[in-house]
Amino acid sequence: MSRLHRSLLAVSILFISLAYAEVRIAGTWANWRGPHQSGVSDENGLPSSWSPEGENLVWKAPFGGRSAPIIMEDRLYMVNAAEEGEQEQERVLCLEANTGKRIWERRFNVYGSDVPPHRVGWASPVGDPSTGRIYVMGVSGTFMCLDRNGKVLWEHSLAEEFGIITTHGGRTVTPAIFENLVITSGITSGWGSQARGGHRYIACDKMTGEVVWVAQPGGNPYDTCYPTGVVSEFAGKTLLVDGGADGSIYAMKPRTGERVWIFPFSKRAINASVVVDDKRVYACHGQENLDTNVMGRVVALDPSGTGDINKTGEIWRVDGLTVEFPSPVLHGGKLYLIDNGANLICLDSTNGKELWKLSLGTIQKASPVYADGKLYVGTENGKFYILKPGETECKVLDVDELSKIAGEEEILASAAVANGRVYLVSTKNTYCIGSRRVPRPSPAPGSHLALAAADSSATPALVQVIPAESLIAPGQEARFRVRTYDASGNFLREETGVTWSLAGLQGTVSADGKYVAPKGPQAGEVRATVSGITGAARVRVVPPLPWNEDFESLAPKSVPAHWIGAGGKYEVREVEGNKVLVKLSNEFSLLRRCRTYMGPSNLSNYTMQADVLGIEKRRQLPDIGIIAQRYAMVLTGNTQKLWIESWQPETKRSVSVPFE
Repeated sequence: MSRLHRSLLAVSILFISLAYAEVRIAGTWANWRGPHQSGVSDENGLPSSWSPEGENLVWKAPFGGRSAPIIMEDRLYMVNAAEEGEQEQERVLCLEANTGKRIWERRFNVYGSDVPPHRVGWASPVGDPSTGRIYVMGVSGTFMCLDRNGKVLWEHSLAEEFGIITTHGGRTVTPAIFENLVITSGITSGWGSQARGGHRYIACDKMTGEVVWVAQPGGNPYDTCYPTGVVSEFAGKTLLVDGGADGSIYAMKPRTGERVWIFPFSKRAINASVVVDDKRVYACHGQENLDTNVMGRVVALDPSGTGDINKTGEIWRVDGLTVEFPSPVLHGGKLYLIDNGANLICLDSTNGKELWKLSLGTIQKASPVYADGKLYVGTENGKFYILKPGETECKVLDVDELSKIAGEEEILASAAVANGRVYLVSTKNTYCIGSRRVPRPSPAPGSHLALAAADSSATPALVQVIPAESLIAPGQEARFRVRTYDASGNFLREETGVTWSLAGLQGTVSADGKYVAPKGPQAGEVRATVSGITGAARVRVVPPLPWNEDFESLAPKSVPAHWIGAGGKYEVREVEGNKVLVKLSNEFSLLRRCRTYMGPSNLSNYTMQADVLGIEKRRQLPDIGIIAQRYAMVLTGNTQKLWIESWQPETKRSVSVPFE
């Protein structure tokens, strides 16, 4: 047998000020769930009726989407698809909130994604009123920060940096902002300790894009999911509470990513966001339960515990409510939910007792919004309701069908409320509903957080090394700084008296935290010890092109340490006297398909070559490919075709020929 070597190549790149005051600016709905993270607005004087033909219609613009818009001052921001077919891209769109006129748009490519074209623009943007910046998570794992004029200030390719995966379902997380951090999440398969697939949270400095922490609070993921985490204060502790891809609800310290508690909840991933009050967390799902054959459950949880609170944290439950996609609304001691059959249900939040139910249609994705004593909600079959909820019943004030043709104009997005108006995005249009008079500023809500002050002289409980992830070339340097936190996750101080060390890396690190790599490739940790407690930052060292990898220098059952998405999916074996990289049989279907990335995502003007061998098993042949500059060349074993593609579900931009 001739000497085998494989030169697989793909690409990747790696990219707070601490006590940021929480800023609330009038005229904003900067989070898709509103200023209280609960779907509740403090607005009043909102319309009780409207018509797509004119009544209380301020403007209508021909920009549709599937995710909720946000409003900051006089601008509306949304994420949707631009163009169709070969020209389709994802985009951030900015409109004048008062007129619907387009101010700017920022388009970006969809690549390496399994999300189909009709699900592009899944996640909503999130705005930071204190800076005017917008943060967006695209269906390819593009995570970016833009200023109010559409300029990209920083950007991460989470697929190429962390191995984030996408699926046909399209489920993509809307980021959350807390103090100096912007936090997103997804199922990733990276390198080293993060090679095993898991639902991980990635917190970045909202100003610079530096990775501050990465955490996996749950277990093995069942599926992708898209709840948005809620940050709130419980008994003096600040917690980020969210549902995960492993079917659990968990609470984390938002400044550090440490898990405080976990509540196993479902046999599938959680999609609805939680809502909270001062003493409780309310969560729901529409899948199989862990302890009964009944589908769906709603629970109220006590957030004061630690560890696994499965047996101690549940206050009440209601089984049989399949609330899979719409997130609940909490207001005035009532919990409003919409199940998978589009039934609006009101529960007493103190005990879970059902107060009333109202059928809205047959299928539901959008979450309701509570404002001015009314509920505003659209259905997937294109009806928009304005409702008056009461103690024992819910009155329909107004219902309008956006299209006379069933299914032509769906409503998948929740409404936004700002400046005395309601903003609605359908799959075809955006509507502004309210008075045509000059809009009034929204009332400025008080902060939902009463942040606890930490004793800056206290002994640290956690050491944080920043940036948490770095990619450099041999001879380059990476500079690190150290922060410490108390046991509650409160920031203590920037540390200077640090003892530095290296793990799995060659090179030197100076007393002021400067690491220099003498050679590469390599990957490992830069560690900092303060008061006997050690924290670490992860570093990959990747040399410039050209590369050649024949695996002869690697130990059996290993992989190149710096490759993203290789660990646990491949291993080096000796075959006929030569070392080769072998794809393992992974029974976990969600992560069975493997994309591996090896270097910075900004590489260009290069060619790739790889020797590959597919082995037939059970009359099946594998698909094998290489990726260069976000284009994939794939040999499909069973169909015996050679494909060139950048976005596999969009077949109009792919070409194939018989492989002979």
